[in-house]
Amino acid sequence: MARQMILNLIIAFLWMLLNQSWTGAGFVTGYVLGLLIIGIFRRFFPTPFYIVRIWAVIKLLKMLLVQLFRSSFQVIGAILKPKLDITPGTFKYRTELTSDFEIMILFLFISLTPGTLALEISKNKRTLYIHAFNMSDEEEMVSSIRDSFEKAIMEVTR
Repeated sequence: MARQMILNLIIAFLWMLLNQSWTGAGFVTGYVLGLLIIGIFRRFFPTPFYIVRIWAVIKLLKMLLVQLFRSSFQVIGAILKPKLDITPGTFKYRTELTSDFEIMILFLFISLTPGTLALEISKNKRTLYIHAFNMSDEEEMVSSIRDSFEKAIMEVTR
């Protein structure tokens, strides 16, 4: 991935040099041209096209922001009700993530989201213990984390 990015930057600067156009528009034109060239010759690179991974990172950050806003309003709504009708609870979450970096990102995303708090990671690094502010259904919470955060993290890191 890093080689493709560096090659793309080299192509962009070469384009600017050949056109004697040291402007932002010249750089963008060269960068897009580099993307097209690398896209055409991507089968010669051992790694996938790097724009795919950058797009996955953007999707992951967008999903995190959406989850932050959605869960913030759910927590605020539960607190502002005249009668606090919540069922807090702790549950085990078995993850399919393997690397320490992936597990750390999942742990941080769960802790950042209002209404949930990651408490501990087991010794085998496969199980997370999570506290939920309002846990009506444990299976729903597990599938929510698996379908959102874990899936997006796998897209970025693998």
